[in-house]
Amino acid sequence: MTVKKNKASARSILVLFMIFGLSFGTYNLVFMMKHNKGGSGVTVTDELGFLGPIIRMHDEKLMMRAANSNSKKFHVAVTATDAAYSQWQCRIMYYWYEKVKDMPGSGMGKFTRIVHSGKPDQLMDEIPSFVVDPLPAGLDRGYVVMNRPWAFVQWLEKTDIEEEYILMAEPDHIFVNPLPNLVYGNQPAGYPFFYIKPAKHEKLIRKFYPEGNGPITNVDPIGNSPVIIQKSLLEEISPTWVNISLQMKDDPATDETFGWVLEMYAYAVASALHGVRHTLHDNFMLQPPWDLDVGNKFIIHYTYACDYNLKGELTYGKTGEWRFNKRSYLTGPPPKNLSLPPPGVPESVVRLVTMVNEATANIHKWDSLNKS
Repeated sequence: MTVKKNKASARSILVLFMIFGLSFGTYNLVFMMKHNKGGSGVTVTDELGFLGPIIRMHDEKLMMRAANSNSKKFHVAVTATDAAYSQWQCRIMYYWYEKVKDMPGSGMGKFTRIVHSGKPDQLMDEIPSFVVDPLPAGLDRGYVVMNRPWAFVQWLEKTDIEEEYILMAEPDHIFVNPLPNLVYGNQPAGYPFFYIKPAKHEKLIRKFYPEGNGPITNVDPIGNSPVIIQKSLLEEISPTWVNISLQMKDDPATDETFGWVLEMYAYAVASALHGVRHTLHDNFMLQPPWDLDVGNKFIIHYTYACDYNLKGELTYGKTGEWRFNKRSYLTGPPPKNLSLPPPGVPESVVRLVTMVNEATANIHKWDSLNKS
């Protein structure tokens, strides 16, 4: 099952494989891990270990590096479907992109929503969008994220992108601070996910990244998003990313172990196969409710449910007396003016809800669009 880089038609070279579908579920609970109760909420190391170089952008020298790279803008690209659930998230994301893209320190260039549903939708005139085909019927095995690498292959082949760099983003990203171009030299910028652990799963990883390719530490603990990368590198990696995703999905043990993050591991492996290492920025993104403070972080990723009792205590895994969970709005957008969290809830969660409320109050026809 291979995809080759071919400007004529990459799709014609894709070989179909069938496997049992992957059921959707409460994957959110899979990622329940032990976190710190203070600070950033996630413990990482600054040493050059299996996590690779961890960069903290409050370092003055590193901020100067980013400022020097800012003359080279990056294109913001988000992959999405035409489902209501994806649409309302993209509308909020684009609202905040528009708010911060021209602020001092921003390296943001143009924006594209890459719609991998195969047909235009009602947001084409609101958000700059490009329609690509989904994988052939049945090939995603019910795992819709498999369409992401295939979407990038098509988009990169069929469009002329002005910027030299690309930010791969997701619909549930909100730009909380203007994002600089974090790339330094030819090394892409990525985010270290605490649950992506190549060394822990070396036996599985070696099926796709043999020992002859190098040590397991060459596989970064990342997904494809958020990543800022040179366009030319992404053009090289993307077809391999498609193939590794399909191969991992076709391997029962790997599929069962990696589950919803399979495509993230596939990107990490594909990058390593091309000899690409990422500089890891732990403040690239924050993830409420685990990360407590916004500080100098750049993106809020609201994938986790935020559940609290009225005392402001986290009740994760149990529906709280107050909650914000994007999965509560699978068939239509959240209402305007969501209630703010009770006293004692971390700043990150308050900021998230406040930003959602601002977006929904100002986006035209918020209540009438994006309903299934």
